[in-house]
Amino acid sequence: MIYGPDHLELQASMSRLIATEINPHVEAWEAAGAFPAHEVFRKLGKQSLLGINKPVEYGGLGLDYTYATAYHEMLGEVRCGSIPMAIGVQSDMATPALAKHGSDELREEFLRPSITGESVACLGVSETGAGSDVASIQTRARKDGDDYVIDGGKMWTTNGAQADWMCALVNTSDGAPHRSKSLVCIPMDAKGVSRSQKFDKLGMRASDTVQVFFDGVRIPQRNRIGEEGMGFIYQMEQFQEERLFAASSSLRSLDIALDDTIAYTRQREAFGKSILDNQYVHFRLAELKTEVELLRSLVYRAVEEYVSGRDVLTLASMAKLKVGRLNRELADACLQYFGGMGYMNETPISRYYRDTRLASIGGGADEIMLGIISKNMGIAPSARKPQPATTIERAKTPA
Repeated sequence: MIYGPDHLELQASMSRLIATEINPHVEAWEAAGAFPAHEVFRKLGKQSLLGINKPVEYGGLGLDYTYATAYHEMLGEVRCGSIPMAIGVQSDMATPALAKHGSDELREEFLRPSITGESVACLGVSETGAGSDVASIQTRARKDGDDYVIDGGKMWTTNGAQADWMCALVNTSDGAPHRSKSLVCIPMDAKGVSRSQKFDKLGMRASDTVQVFFDGVRIPQRNRIGEEGMGFIYQMEQFQEERLFAASSSLRSLDIALDDTIAYTRQREAFGKSILDNQYVHFRLAELKTEVELLRSLVYRAVEEYVSGRDVLTLASMAKLKVGRLNRELADACLQYFGGMGYMNETPISRYYRDTRLASIGGGADEIMLGIISKNMGIAPSARKPQPATTIERAKTPA
């Protein structure tokens, strides 16, 4: 995938906005444990950056996903992981199904203000007993007249403390786990919705994460996204965009972490020469740069396939797996080359080390990605078809 002039202009615009409106405030937001989501999202919304590939009739730009990818890459210039993750929830995790399957009325009520930044969205899938195992969620929506009455709760809710609405996966029937669920839009000010205190996290400290509780929450059935019972399928579709976002939004931050490390090791001396002059160090950094470029190629290929309408479940899972592992590998190596300074919170590499650890957990853990990939390869036990017995095996079978 090669970016054209319009992609590059979009990236330049985003880079300017990050440099003037976001990065100068990162330290204060990290210290406060939250950032002003409505304020930041409105600034993004004025340039339609929260709806790049969303329908024009609801305030989006209506561009294809290559433009969204170009934008995601630039989010890596934010000097923390919290803000890009929160933005990604708004644009690529809580709203894709609504944009694709929601009624006109529902998109007007929830999608438009999410694109303009007037509303903050969150995604409700994980629960205390169901994280990667999405089919096991327990939150239930029972019908009462024209309404749903919802009981249960959601865990690890990014943007949850400030969100105006949630795209929530709930059980709407007692059928098979993959056909019993629906996605619904829940206003966070509805009676019966409550939130925990913000969690104190290892990283992503400027992003508010809470637990959300539903106690007899009543919403109209028209708040359902698409068909009843299709929620699991819709959420799997959303996961593909979430995983592509996770990979593409990490590319520039990986580049920057390497650049910062090269600059520091070039000027830091030990035993009469710079740290960078040690062959082991510059060879290792060269290896890591190669890995970043390989990831970039994988992401671009996956996006090209996605835009062409092909199934990218395997490629998106591979990209998600690789970005989580490469973040861990690169962050650890770079922090090591910073030495004692790398262990200080004042050094950006220490924040990078803490923030990026989530990439192997959130949005589907590494183990889930490996399960998807091996299943699609036909080598996972559940994917194997019984093979005809060989002559030897038949001979060993008792008559």
